[in-house]
Amino acid sequence: MKKVFLILAFMLGATSMNAQEKKAAAKEPVIVEVACGQCMFGMKEIKKGCDLAAMVDGKPYFVEGTKLDDHGDAHAADGFCSAVRKAEVVGELKNNVFVVTEFKLLPRK
Repeated sequence: MKKVFLILAFMLGATSMNAQEKKAAAKEPVIVEVACGQCMFGMKEIKKGCDLAAMVDGKPYFVEGTKLDDHGDAHAADGFCSAVRKAEVVGELKNNVFVVTEFKLLPRK
């Protein structure tokens, strides 16, 4: 009986994802804009300091799975606190956070 309940709970949880979460949970890489959430996306009310964020469907989400300083000097002219960049990512939205399993910063054009 416990197994049946767990299977039903899992199925209900999987079907309750909203469209935005389903799109962001793709296993294929997608291109998103990334930058400092506070400096470039105006997310000052959520956290203090500088943190990496990604724009998904026009809304910024803080990123887990990689950090701002993992990709160079955030305060350089082309750093995340000074410029919005593009990245190829694989990840999903979980509890209003974009959790990435793959992150490849794309070169500037």
